[in-house]
Amino acid sequence: MSEVVQTGVPGDLARHPRTPESDTPVLEVTDLVVEHRDGGSGALFRAVDQVSLRIAAGESVAVVGESGSGKTTLAMAATGLGPRGRGDVRLLGHQLSAISRAQLRRLRPEVQVVFQDPHGSLDPRQSVRSGLRELRALQPERTSWIGDADLLGRVRLAPDLLDRYPHQLSGGQAQRVCIARALLMRPRLIVADEPTSGLDVSVQADVLALLRQIRTTTGAALLMISHDLAVVRSLCDVVHVMYRGRVVESGPCDRVFDTPDNDYTRELLAAMPGARWRSRR
Repeated sequence: MSEVVQTGVPGDLARHPRTPESDTPVLEVTDLVVEHRDGGSGALFRAVDQVSLRIAAGESVAVVGESGSGKTTLAMAATGLGPRGRGDVRLLGHQLSAISRAQLRRLRPEVQVVFQDPHGSLDPRQSVRSGLRELRALQPERTSWIGDADLLGRVRLAPDLLDRYPHQLSGGQAQRVCIARALLMRPRLIVADEPTSGLDVSVQADVLALLRQIRTTTGAALLMISHDLAVVRSLCDVVHVMYRGRVVESGPCDRVFDTPDNDYTRELLAAMPGARWRSRR
């Protein structure tokens, strides 16, 4: 089966040029609140409660917590891909609450999401090539920098996969196709929402290495949503720990993992199998 065709991401990936805007945070969230209405009782509950975070260009930031803690809701609201909440959210310097839908559509190519279920992210009726062709038609200027075969090479896939359909791809192959689609748009921010969940350990390592290489080579920032602290430890600079919609601890990964201040953080670390989380890279 065609799979890996190279051992690293080449250094000629289009890096974002250094501009005065590069000093503006890619994403800045201040006191974000997102509320949902319970389908049974009709009562409002806060999925995200007074959360603040900042992601600089080229930085890798993680949001961790158990299922239902509000991680994905935070990421989607903060990047304009989900319901808008209350608070100040600035994406590439633009205040989301103050821009029009048309302006938001123009910003969206700058943010690309890699979801947990790669097969669910791909159209089962489209081959890999057809899916890329559709993206190129929507954004011809952004996507003309590389051909399809070379793009697959960047994510360590052989070009003969271009004519395969999602059901003909393994989980690891499908996730790398999703990463390739994100990479094609040359985003300034990649949101990775549990990107290795459901993959076996060896494939997880390949996907994480690929994300690390892309971040280093392109200068894109990364927002990692995960419940897997070992994944976060291997990839991210800063971590925010969420519990019931609130951030209970934040800081550099080394500090939070080695000397956590919060009881919930210590419980998460204690729940990790073995001592995998104690060794970084």
